[in-house]
Amino acid sequence: MTLRDILDAAARGVFPPADGRTTVVPQPSPRDAGVLACTAHAVVFTDEDPAWVHGTLGALALDPLSAATSPRFLTALMDRTGRTCEVVDALLVADPLPGGPPLALTETEAPAHSRVDYARDRRDGVRAWSARGGMLVLGRGVAGRLEVSVEVDEDVRHRGVGRQLVTAARHLVTEPLWAQVAPGNARSVRAFQAAGYRAVGAEALLLR
Repeated sequence: MTLRDILDAAARGVFPPADGRTTVVPQPSPRDAGVLACTAHAVVFTDEDPAWVHGTLGALALDPLSAATSPRFLTALMDRTGRTCEVVDALLVADPLPGGPPLALTETEAPAHSRVDYARDRRDGVRAWSARGGMLVLGRGVAGRLEVSVEVDEDVRHRGVGRQLVTAARHLVTEPLWAQVAPGNARSVRAFQAAGYRAVGAEALLLR
């Protein structure tokens, strides 16, 4: 089983068994390594020896339900791989919606925007749309899944623009749409949830 198999199943609401175990699968690409934690089951996607992963987790003597995303294990994995990790994100997914987006979007070619630059470092085939009050970005990230991120202009925040943008993104796609959201960014979490995105788990990406 590959990481993409696991993600596709999760998008359909079929999750790994809640057995307190950790599954180790190969990296889907040289770029992407990390940990996906679902309810009572973790998936470590790395090209490191699975025996090392299981041995390290066992030696830490942590709660197996959360050990794979613990700072101690992530630090060990970063030291082992020479990678870094910025944050453990909430991982969300939503199904496509029919019809056109409910707000005016203009696709822009090679826009000079920090959100687009960030996406290009982590995704392939990045496309961007501007809207009144914000920017919407799509691209293929971990295991080729389609990912969305948005940026809302400072002067129009607290007006529902973020929710409108992430809802509009669902009208632009024909497959499940994924989002990584920092749990501390409560405003963003609420916007995605209000737009119908549902929680899959937590994810820590290890960056080269």
